[in-house]
Amino acid sequence: MEMMTFPRYSPDDIVNYLRSHILAGAEARNLVKGDVFGNPKPEVLHMIYMRILQKVYGIRLEHFYMMPVNVDIMYAQIFEGFLPVCNLYIHMERLLPVCRINDFQIADVLNPKTKRTARFLSGILNFVNFRELRREVYLELQLNYKLAMEKHQQLETANREAAVKLEKLNTVPVEHQAEVRQLTDNIRELEQLLRQDYRRKQTALQEVISQKKSDIAESTRKLNELKVTMATLKEEQEQLKSKIVESPEELKNYKELMKETVKKLKKCKQEVIEKYESYRDLVEVLPSCQLEVQLYQKKMERQGANVERLASVLSEVRDLEDQLESAQIELKKGKTDEMSLKRLVTAKHEKLSTAEIRIKKKREDVEQYKHTVLEYCNRVQEKRGAVYDKVTAIHKEIQQTRFKIQQLNENAEKEEMKAKEIYLNLKAGLEKRHDSLIKTAKSYAASREDKMAELKKGLLKVQTPGSSS
Repeated sequence: MEMMTFPRYSPDDIVNYLRSHILAGAEARNLVKGDVFGNPKPEVLHMIYMRILQKVYGIRLEHFYMMPVNVDIMYAQIFEGFLPVCNLYIHMERLLPVCRINDFQIADVLNPKTKRTARFLSGILNFVNFRELRREVYLELQLNYKLAMEKHQQLETANREAAVKLEKLNTVPVEHQAEVRQLTDNIRELEQLLRQDYRRKQTALQEVISQKKSDIAESTRKLNELKVTMATLKEEQEQLKSKIVESPEELKNYKELMKETVKKLKKCKQEVIEKYESYRDLVEVLPSCQLEVQLYQKKMERQGANVERLASVLSEVRDLEDQLESAQIELKKGKTDEMSLKRLVTAKHEKLSTAEIRIKKKREDVEQYKHTVLEYCNRVQEKRGAVYDKVTAIHKEIQQTRFKIQQLNENAEKEEMKAKEIYLNLKAGLEKRHDSLIKTAKSYAASREDKMAELKKGLLKVQTPGSSS
């Protein structure tokens, strides 16, 4: 650190920088190159040094004309003319070691030299330029830290609100628990009745199917027997043709008898065919009946799933209604919705009570009511899907906010570490400067005491010739 140096600026660059960044107004316009270089003017350099100290340390102009309060001076009037130069030297001796200049002397203030002044100003301007750059970074860092803390607080409040909302969504209100239990019990009773009706219909249908199968088997057996009898009759007819008597009356009677038997056989055959076709139609209808039965089974399973979801959906809907009631604008709408839901619940209770009576009387009314219940469950399922989407969106927002909070905390920790490092560096520099200032004050006090002693000796010498004369 002690061996580090800085670039040497040309006189033109130094004058331009002083005019644009250090001085202002008439001071900047009146500054010329000959005031600082060639034959430097002490009053101009004093003014430049004061402006630099004001810019870096914020020292006001009246501080240069104040007597130090930590030094006991007997004759303060003696130092009135020298006090601004002395204070300027003290502050410059504190500033220049920070700029990596360690050979500054009081002669550089009272009788400045061109080369030393150019080197001092180069180091000072290099430090001022570096200070401005780092000051912008520090201010930006401070602003970002402040914004990050505000954002952190906002996210914490949003996180707490979201947690409260989630807790409210996950809890079922106490005043609605009994109503939900009663609805679930009624739906379970209705489901049990529907299942019993379904089993009864299924067993009856199976019995009819088995009866029809047995009838079909019996009719096919009879048809086969009739076919066998027809074959035997044809054989007998062939045999009888050879034994026919030539008597026309007997032949005629026999033919009429045979025609009657043939008509009877045809009639029986037609009846058997008609029964066979009806039974075949019934057998063909059987798969469609089975498909319909399977469809009813699936609907019953869906109804069971929807019934299990109904209680949670109703609680979530009521929670959402409570949230909507918090707004004054939607208060009336929330009340009307609550009243409509209460009417709907009472209507459902009435329907359930009437359905229990009608199930015992009419099966068709039970099927119609089941259809209405399925439609209502579908609507409730749609509402539950919308509520579930909202809850998932809230969960995603909470995760995103937690991730952002974590990132902001990490960034804040990093910025805090950087700020601590800057603070430690500044503190170390200030401590170093304080030590050098203490040494300077001590040396100044010692030199002042020596000068006071010399002045006293001079006064004594002056007094002794006067007394002798």
